[in-house]
Amino acid sequence: MRGLVTKSTGSWYQVSGEDGEQYDCRIKGKFRTKDIKTTNPIAVGDWVHFDLEPDQASGVINVLEPRKNYIIRKSINLSKQTQIIGANLDQAILVVTLASPPTSLGFIDRFLVTAEAYDIPAILVFNKLDLFSEEGLEILQEYKSIYENIGYPCYEVSAIEGTNIGAIRDLLQDKVTLVSGHSGVGKSTLVNRIVPGTELRTGNISEWSDQGKHTTTFAEMIDLPFGGKLIDTPGIRELGIVDIEKHELSHFFPEMRQLMNRCKFNNCRHLNEPGCVVLEAVEEGDIESSRYDSYISMYNNEDTRR
Repeated sequence: MRGLVTKSTGSWYQVSGEDGEQYDCRIKGKFRTKDIKTTNPIAVGDWVHFDLEPDQASGVINVLEPRKNYIIRKSINLSKQTQIIGANLDQAILVVTLASPPTSLGFIDRFLVTAEAYDIPAILVFNKLDLFSEEGLEILQEYKSIYENIGYPCYEVSAIEGTNIGAIRDLLQDKVTLVSGHSGVGKSTLVNRIVPGTELRTGNISEWSDQGKHTTTFAEMIDLPFGGKLIDTPGIRELGIVDIEKHELSHFFPEMRQLMNRCKFNNCRHLNEPGCVVLEAVEEGDIESSRYDSYISMYNNEDTRR
């Protein structure tokens, strides 16, 4: 039987069968030895084939269909292992907050590079508009201008007050969308606003660390009443770049990609080479210095939380 994986809780997967029924499935032991380097060989959004157990309510997954794309990150506890947080996506949304907790430009850039690497359109949603001072609104416009100028759609919302939620619903309609971000940025509150009755758990911000407390503990796909599917994911504290070679990295910065063929050397790393058009663009302000700083950080495999 064929089905869509809608929830992953570790060793068990909830699969929506093509017959409209929900099945709790596990995977064959072989799956873990089939050259799959991720901690989760199956992810929410995967299409699989499974055999029913005698009880007709559970099954064993034996085939994973090829993925169109996926978002991948380094595992928190085992830095050498990786985790797929959603597969077969039409788009990915990163929920961003400037405070309580703050989302750094470096973290945003790592997410965008990961999405670019797997050919997934990315959107930034700036939440907690209700908390912004005048100074905060100015910083928000600065953040937005950085990303809108290089082609990433940006939206301002207040999940608490319901501001601009209609625009987000329109974005999600008839598409498979992954929603990600730090713990505490309001993903669950946002989803509850978009799909009333979902009742995802929400949590307070930890006072001592200004970090969100994890309220979503596993990825889950939610059917949208207006068409489409949304994958809600656990909060990400850090985001390591996975399977991107140093010489490829600049390809996943759109503003660098359109310039790099004009560099003097074909193998230009955009670090200190003479005749580097990318470096010239940074010096002239045509490429944001924060974006170039992120490029250097990723190139040098520096702290994944910045």
